[in-house]
Amino acid sequence: MVELNLPQFQFKVKETEKGREIWDEFRKKYVVLTPEEWVRQHFLKFLNNYLKYPKSLLKTEFEIKYNKLKKRPDIVAYNNSGHPLMVVECKAPEVKISNDTFQQAAIYNQTLKARYLVITNGMDHFCCEQDLKTGTFQFVEKIPVYEH
Repeated sequence: MVELNLPQFQFKVKETEKGREIWDEFRKKYVVLTPEEWVRQHFLKFLNNYLKYPKSLLKTEFEIKYNKLKKRPDIVAYNNSGHPLMVVECKAPEVKISNDTFQQAAIYNQTLKARYLVITNGMDHFCCEQDLKTGTFQFVEKIPVYEH
C-alpha cells in the first residue's frame, strides 16, 4: 500500500482466501484491504490518536437512509450527546477529490446533520463547516480537534 499524507500507524494485516485483510479495531473485525480501506483505517487512527476523538464516538461503514436509498458513510464522528459532529468521506489515494465527492458527503449529511464534512484520499484532506440553517459550506483550515 502507498504511503499517505497522514501519520504512519501499525496495522495487523493477513492474507486470506479473500486476499489481504486489515484488522479494523473500530469494527472489531478483519476487512478486505482495498486502497480506500487503507485510507479509512489511517484516518480513523488519525482522528483518535491525534485529534482526540474517542473510539466510542467514531462509527464506520453503517447504513443510513436518504430518500429511501441505503447509504454507507465512511466515518461519522459523534459528540458526547450522540449527535453527528463530522462526516468523513474517504477515497482511494489515486482518486482525485472533486465536487462530486463533496456532493456525496453532503447527501449523507442531509440525514446526519453534522457540523463538519471532511473529504480525504489520504493525500489531500479538505474540511468544511456547514451552516445547517442555510445549507452553505465554508472551508476551514484545519480539521477540528475533539472538544468534550
